[in-house]
Amino acid sequence: MSAAQSSNGLLERIFHLSEYKTNPRKEILAGVTTFVTMAYILFVNPNILKDAGMPVNATFAATAISAAVATLIMGLYANYPIALAPGMGLNAFFTYAVVLGMGLSWQTALGAVFISGVVFFLMTVTRVREWIIEGVPQVLRLSIGVGIGLFIAFIGLKNAGIVVADQATFVKLGNMKDPGVLVAVFGLIVTGWLMAKKVKGGLLIGIFATTIVSMIFGVSPRPTGISSIISPTNPVAAVAPTFMQLDIWGALHYGLISILFAFTFVDLFDNIGTLLGVSRKAGLLDEKGNLPRAGKALMSDSIGTMFGSVMGTPTVTSYIESASGVAEGGRTGLTAVTVAVLFAISIVFAPLVGLIPGQATAPVLILVGVLMMSEIVHVKFDDFTEAFPAFMTVVMMPLTFSIAQGLAFGFMSYTIIKLVTGRHKENNPVTYTLTILFIIHFILSSGA
Repeated sequence: MSAAQSSNGLLERIFHLSEYKTNPRKEILAGVTTFVTMAYILFVNPNILKDAGMPVNATFAATAISAAVATLIMGLYANYPIALAPGMGLNAFFTYAVVLGMGLSWQTALGAVFISGVVFFLMTVTRVREWIIEGVPQVLRLSIGVGIGLFIAFIGLKNAGIVVADQATFVKLGNMKDPGVLVAVFGLIVTGWLMAKKVKGGLLIGIFATTIVSMIFGVSPRPTGISSIISPTNPVAAVAPTFMQLDIWGALHYGLISILFAFTFVDLFDNIGTLLGVSRKAGLLDEKGNLPRAGKALMSDSIGTMFGSVMGTPTVTSYIESASGVAEGGRTGLTAVTVAVLFAISIVFAPLVGLIPGQATAPVLILVGVLMMSEIVHVKFDDFTEAFPAFMTVVMMPLTFSIAQGLAFGFMSYTIIKLVTGRHKENNPVTYTLTILFIIHFILSSGA
């Protein structure tokens, strides 16, 4: 037996390629495609976490390592073509709401992320996960993603300098003649064009194109040599400044119930939505529309979140960009394993993150927000008892600069409007329980 035949036999035993009517070449190509479409997170995540005071080289390494490990688990354990990485939205919540907004250290915030991963793990091995998923109204599931999209876009506009603070009106238009703002606008146009043309890796290409323009106009530093772009990196040394720096006791002592709820709850629905969406496109759902091995897939996420917080990055979650690999024919965990290997290799590009300015990643945040807005069309705006909680969820996330507060207003408005209009039967133990918890939280925090 040749080495190629032996390798194919091993892959068949692990991933059951013939059962899914695929082959190693197709799976590896799908993995490369998925990696290219989501590799932007390697540069966007450190740029967001930088505002929390975290070192960019270490968070780049932490992003790559946590994405590689979590995606590897998804591929080998759950056998799904789905990649994971630190989640957009939750990284912004981590930085701007928890660290900057509440004044906590990033170490304490990482402790909260770890605890949320443990909670998610326990929810996965019990019936609590199913109870919450089944009990949360569809309108709130839809609105959460839309609200996070607006929150991310608002941060992108702020980072670009297009929107700035104003004492009288809270926000106003920035200086559109500023070189940094013009570079960000250029990036938004170019990246938007790439996305409209459905260019694979459009977000990543946009980051690099904008970075080059920012260097030309002196907005960001130019590379001083090959070592400022790529260098042989010891992963252990690279991640050392953030490795094991999480403060779990500090998070428990502070009593971060609303933060833990936001991390866990958003991660739960982000994962469920992504898993079902990608799996539906791949034809991996059963005849009832359920996802086989859903517990294993969610387990990959919870372990990834705990591992990521130890490395030094916020919540790890499934990526909808995995759909690009599925479109290329990816059907098994071999696609995910390919992505994991590429994330591991990417660690050598850690020096490059120091050359990429906020103006280059801001357009990505804005356009990801655009992509997340699509679910709004499914909200029944002709029913005010549905439209009102959807509106409160969506608008309160960016206006309070907090995903947690948006969730709170969404649940409270849904439960109360259904109750006072005589449609209390549409409420359930989940909506009542969460609404009561949120009200208690507001009472206690107001009295603090």
